[in-house]
Amino acid sequence: MNVSAAHNRTDHRQERIDLAAAFRWAARLNLHEAVANHFSLSINDDGSRFLMNPNQMHFSRIRASDLIVVDANDAATLSGPDAPDPTAWGLHGELHRHCKHARCAMHVHSIFATVLAALADSRLPPIDQNCATFFNRHVIDDSYGGLAFEDEGERCAALLSDPRHKVMIMGNHGVMVIGDGVADTFNRLFYFERAAETYIRALQTGQKLRVLPDDVAEKTARELETYPDQADRHLSELKEILDAEGADYAE
Repeated sequence: MNVSAAHNRTDHRQERIDLAAAFRWAARLNLHEAVANHFSLSINDDGSRFLMNPNQMHFSRIRASDLIVVDANDAATLSGPDAPDPTAWGLHGELHRHCKHARCAMHVHSIFATVLAALADSRLPPIDQNCATFFNRHVIDDSYGGLAFEDEGERCAALLSDPRHKVMIMGNHGVMVIGDGVADTFNRLFYFERAAETYIRALQTGQKLRVLPDDVAEKTARELETYPDQADRHLSELKEILDAEGADYAE
């Protein structure tokens, strides 16, 4: 199976619409980097087939019908029309292949997450509620080895094998966020960037940080994980705004 055979522009319509909305908002919030970043969403049970943005298409232009279907188990994916570039294939393909819990994956070089990834100590301490969201729930990749072709992608996937870890701070690179769907993953991406910004700006004051005790940080993280419908409502509101503006993301 290749991309052209797998790519029906009307299949998985709601998933396409949701993912297209996430691309549009990532662009609006300046979370993307030109045409270099990628989101993916699994559309079969084992996660091996997934929707992804076309190669080098700007997030602000992506529509639901533009999304391609790729197969993590079929290297012919790379020869299809609008096929993802080899780094996207290597990173997302290996992630979906090895981490079945990663139904959606969003990789960006957003400013503050990337600043965090550039620090010798890339841990995110729980200095506020947003930062506490990620307490014991992020991992750090300390072994950047160049562009994420297949070997690099497999190594990165291994770091997210524990379902408790939903964010990977990619040292010298950026961030990878995973979740069980578009709303869950985009909501996490949004709050991680906000948390990273708070931390970086707090460091810039040069003053001592007010770090929450571990038990309070863990309690806060658990409470936020079970907060009802927040991620779904977040994405729903973003789509309402796009619709009111007459955006063509759902086409």
